[in-house]
Amino acid sequence: MTKITPVILAGGSGTRLWPLSRKSYPKQFVKFSEDHTLLQSAVLRMSAEQYNKPVVITGSDFRFIVTEQLLEIGVDPGLVLIEPEGRNTAPAVLAASLEISKTDPDAVILVAPSDHVIPDTKAFQSAVEAGMDAVKEGRLVMFGISPDKPETGYGYLELSALPETEDGPQPLLRFIEKPDKDRAGEMLAAGNFLWNAGIFLFSVRDVITAFKTHAPEMIGLVQQAVDDAQIDLGFLRLAPNAWADVSSVSIDYAIMEKSDNLSVVPFRAGWSDLGSWSAVQEEMGADLDGVTTHGNVTAIECENTLLRAESDDQELVGIGLKDLIVIAMNDAVLVADRTRGQEVKLAVDVLKEKGVKQAENLPMDHRPWGNFQTLALADRFQVKRIVVNPGAALSLQSHHHRSEHWIVVHGTARVTVDDKVTLLTENESVYIPLGAVHRMENPGIVPMVLIEVQTGPYLGEDDIIRYEDIYARGQGSRG
Repeated sequence: MTKITPVILAGGSGTRLWPLSRKSYPKQFVKFSEDHTLLQSAVLRMSAEQYNKPVVITGSDFRFIVTEQLLEIGVDPGLVLIEPEGRNTAPAVLAASLEISKTDPDAVILVAPSDHVIPDTKAFQSAVEAGMDAVKEGRLVMFGISPDKPETGYGYLELSALPETEDGPQPLLRFIEKPDKDRAGEMLAAGNFLWNAGIFLFSVRDVITAFKTHAPEMIGLVQQAVDDAQIDLGFLRLAPNAWADVSSVSIDYAIMEKSDNLSVVPFRAGWSDLGSWSAVQEEMGADLDGVTTHGNVTAIECENTLLRAESDDQELVGIGLKDLIVIAMNDAVLVADRTRGQEVKLAVDVLKEKGVKQAENLPMDHRPWGNFQTLALADRFQVKRIVVNPGAALSLQSHHHRSEHWIVVHGTARVTVDDKVTLLTENESVYIPLGAVHRMENPGIVPMVLIEVQTGPYLGEDDIIRYEDIYARGQGSRG
């Protein structure tokens, strides 16, 4: 049996599901259900016997989130490739293919986004298996979703005829760009058009050959970025200079639309890219009035409305609402017409132009060692809730402009202040004078939670002189 290596694309800007998904923490890391994040679900979907360890491609800011979420579900993270900057899917897939081919030039890879919903794992695995014969014939396999509505937000794949079998590879006639509503309705009725899922199956040998044929200008730069990549705490960081010169282009445009050896496997078992809040509502389901709720929500005489409260200490109440999307968070609230859900990313652009921090940043700031959340911020003081993961440690550091008080409220903290090391438990505190060299660590087996009170004339996250850091971050980097 030929084993398949999953290549999981875990970048993304997090704009379409704002305010829950943001640039600092995009949707692939979010739990839309009670079980797993989208990334975790994607990895578990490709964790059967026929799959190797996953290769994940992500940005530097997300590398520790990726490994933490995979370890939470008992999956060895395998190889994590760090993109110096997002360059779309073509360079990412090529970089992974070149790296994998170093040790296995005949490897077969399954390229999949990390933020899609596919409820039926067995059906998905069967569809992948159905594509393997075409891969063995040297073909590049795509997966097409049988449409159930005239969707205008997806590209389409036109088959040369109606699918001949239930799940076997089909010949592709052409790619269709996102259509208008009338054209989408015509394609739905025709029956030989599928949504382009952005999921691919091929050998690294064949896809590298396709790049050499159709995008030769990309090969040299990506190869250099791979050859000059540096190991960074177990991650593989692609060389930034070569990567910066690579064109930002999708794999569809770079090679797939130009190749003549494509096959399409139809998939009928349910799929969503969660590209809008309306899509989220469809996946969550609704009551008889078309109302979908999540969190602490009270809906009174509402119709066709999505109501989500994302904070445990928040109650969202809707009265007489119709055809609305309402997403409430501690620092931002979205209220939108259901038919205009695709325009949320435009609102994010407007917020960015206004300099609104909520456009890209969540109240909770994730770090390699855990996370923190600002509870209060005013002139000359700031209060934070800090969570440090078991075995994790902040850097050994000092500050020019602020002093700090730490109060442990859960777990155990090992605290260094200059030459003194102290073990603190719940309800114990320590003072960190201005300029003192200090560090906090969690030596325990449960998360450690403390409240930090900062005082001083400047409280920015860049006020750090870093002396030691197990996460190899540079001077002035945050956290």
